[in-house]
Amino acid sequence: MKTVQVVTTGGTIEKAYSEQSGTVLNTTNKIGLYLQHLRLPDLDVHVTPLMNKDSLEMSADDRAGLVAEVGKLLALNQPIVITHGTDTMVESGLAIELAFPSPPVPIILTGAMSPLGFEKSDGLQNLTESLFAARVLAPGVFIVIHGQVFPVAHVRKDRERGTFVPA
Repeated sequence: MKTVQVVTTGGTIEKAYSEQSGTVLNTTNKIGLYLQHLRLPDLDVHVTPLMNKDSLEMSADDRAGLVAEVGKLLALNQPIVITHGTDTMVESGLAIELAFPSPPVPIILTGAMSPLGFEKSDGLQNLTESLFAARVLAPGVFIVIHGQVFPVAHVRKDRERGTFVPA
């Protein structure tokens, strides 16, 4: 059985609607609940909820904590999937790649333009694709989103199109 480590940091993929404020907020970790809905008969997924923040609110200390967590998990020699807000996903990926320029396993960052559970959310698709990509990609740091794989140093978010494109 293959094991994949999943680190959650928040972002839109984990946001929920707040009736009190009328906005979507990072309040709870949802990734584990959605993983239970997937058929993964030969995959063991370990989830580490690191933080639950919009990526625009991530500080340098938060990003350093993410890099440190990746360093701990790399010792297990198991692929890593990181759920992250799309606004600063590339920035975090580049920090990971700078710290670990030749990782022994694939490190995948993914997120969503619309929260898990919302109609037409891309979250579950991106999470599922990332779990698959973690099993088949060569070692390196990648963004996996909307059926595409990008090396982290060669991608950017295209806000007008609502996706990522080659940089």
